[in-house]
Amino acid sequence: MRGVMGALVGLAVTLLLAGPALAHFGAAGSMLIAPMGASAVLLFCVPASPLAQPWSIVGGNLVASLVGVTCALWLPVAVAAPVAVALAIALMFPLRCLHPPSGAVALTTVVGGSAVHAAGYGFVLAPVLLQSGLLAAAALVYNRALGRRYPHRVLPVLLGAHATRDPAPTARLGFTAGDLDAVLRRYGQVLDVSADDLAELFLAAEAQAYARRFGPASCRDIMSTDVVTVRADTSLAEAWLEMRAHRVHALPVLDARRHLVGIVVQSDLLRDRTLDAYGTGRGRLKAMLRAPFQGPGRTVADVMTRQVRSVRADLPMAELVPMMANTGYHHLPVLEADGRFAGLVTQSDVLAAVYEHRLAEPAAA
Repeated sequence: MRGVMGALVGLAVTLLLAGPALAHFGAAGSMLIAPMGASAVLLFCVPASPLAQPWSIVGGNLVASLVGVTCALWLPVAVAAPVAVALAIALMFPLRCLHPPSGAVALTTVVGGSAVHAAGYGFVLAPVLLQSGLLAAAALVYNRALGRRYPHRVLPVLLGAHATRDPAPTARLGFTAGDLDAVLRRYGQVLDVSADDLAELFLAAEAQAYARRFGPASCRDIMSTDVVTVRADTSLAEAWLEMRAHRVHALPVLDARRHLVGIVVQSDLLRDRTLDAYGTGRGRLKAMLRAPFQGPGRTVADVMTRQVRSVRADLPMAELVPMMANTGYHHLPVLEADGRFAGLVTQSDVLAAVYEHRLAEPAAA
């Protein structure tokens, strides 16, 4: 239904906005060209497809219409039609804007009749480019309103979180981006899915297989439940002392109903320190780390991270491994189904659970 409503809204908006601008083309020019219907299927029903990205529809339709008009001007219709489609495809490949409805755009410019032929290269700008841009803009707004990642930018799931050339920890012993590229080259066909989506699916499949071998252990089984927490109105000095006293690096921030409202980590507090009061050199750093925070009125709410990545208590432990290893999360709050704070799972918890499992394997055998 999301795809259905998206196509309805997208085409309606495109027609509404493009109609007045195309009035001088006559009745045919003031209406949607047929390939827009096929484009709507891609943009609103499969927005993750490489064939449905904004550059695909705009670039593909632009190239196809230019080729189609040129062929229509210089070749007989019987020859121009197949040649236009073939040339459009040949150009879309290197320009990385392959869009199936663009083949219909190239065909339309050749067999579209006298009104299209009379417009000449003007047909490229209006209606083709105008309607393509409007439909792509409608898809951008609609898909983002639904929380979809659109345009579907490449996410390097096999890279680490520290902006270095090292692959992600889970990719150092498993398959790499180079392995995936090599297999795709040997496959030799165009896939309607991006390489990063394939990698994400493969990693998810590995996690599923690992969960089957690992057993039913979940976040609830390995998390810490006696967690040091603070309120948003806790002073920075008190939060710092709590961290030092319990030797922790993160403090979940809860409200009165024990719902998570943020998290404050050691680096948040250190960035907030007023360093000028501690002199210079080694003594400055030592005093800064030992002394309570300065600045009356400063609270945890002033420095905490409000958009917190959390996990549910019943999440299989196997899913935590790539999440924490590849994305750099060191602490993940764990929530119950009703949103209440249940505990905190750390990299140490995951490492200890994996270690215990590996030790238990010989005994089980």
